[in-house]
Amino acid sequence: MPELPEVAALRDVLADRLTGRTVATVRPVAVSVLKTFDPPVTALEGATFTGVARHGKFLDLVAGDLHLVVHLARAGWLRWHDSVPQTPPRPGRGPLALRLRLAGADRSGFDLTEAGSRKRLAVYVVRDPADVPGVARLGPDPLAPGFDLTAFRELLAGRRHRIKGVLRDQSVIAGIGNAYSDEILHAARMSPYRLAADLSQDETATLYEAMGTTLRDAVERARGLAAGELKAEKRLGLRVHGRTGEPCPVCGEPIREVSFADSSLQYCPRCQTGGRVLADRRMSRLLK
Repeated sequence: MPELPEVAALRDVLADRLTGRTVATVRPVAVSVLKTFDPPVTALEGATFTGVARHGKFLDLVAGDLHLVVHLARAGWLRWHDSVPQTPPRPGRGPLALRLRLAGADRSGFDLTEAGSRKRLAVYVVRDPADVPGVARLGPDPLAPGFDLTAFRELLAGRRHRIKGVLRDQSVIAGIGNAYSDEILHAARMSPYRLAADLSQDETATLYEAMGTTLRDAVERARGLAAGELKAEKRLGLRVHGRTGEPCPVCGEPIREVSFADSSLQYCPRCQTGGRVLADRRMSRLLK
């Protein structure tokens, strides 16, 4: 799933390529992709892009007084075309969800695609990004200038939830998903099962520093890359997430995994849990 660093990089790529360009056509292909009907998606045609913003993991393409807001979900992606195929897209079982073509002789534009059978990619055409429910409920951005240690402590205070889930909760902190929450907790040498409310002042400060460093480093690695290169760069930059069985880059202990119904987490027992191996949640117990 694209998270804050990848969406930030896509924002930069699209801002460079879209600003000042006019929309020629927008064609939803997958029946499930468009989540709004007023204004209609065709209202974008003839509008000129004035910028691209990011709200957590949402992309916000500003065209005139309208916003084309995109959430790529778990398996969605954006594919840029220097020349959009001239054959009209046809609804079907393929990955293509929406195609946007810019006005001009070069026929440039982009496709939104989604792999797999579970279709969660979402597109909204709104007059205000706050009209998108997912945007309206977002917590603060962890890289925003005003999001300091005091603000972070206030967010965690009293939350009797595991810190892994708190970091992923978009209504608490915007933009962090499954992969970077694993990376942040590994950098902080903290168990994903610690309760947020139980963290000491020093532990909260360590976690805050790990969060900022991990995300800023990932943003820098992604900066300047083409859209098609971002997925590979993300995988290469991850130290524990998706690396079950590989040696921890800090201590050499094999990375372990906990599986859930529709996701998994990875961690290092030596660095994060005092050597204790957390049971696969499908077993519903802890291994001592």
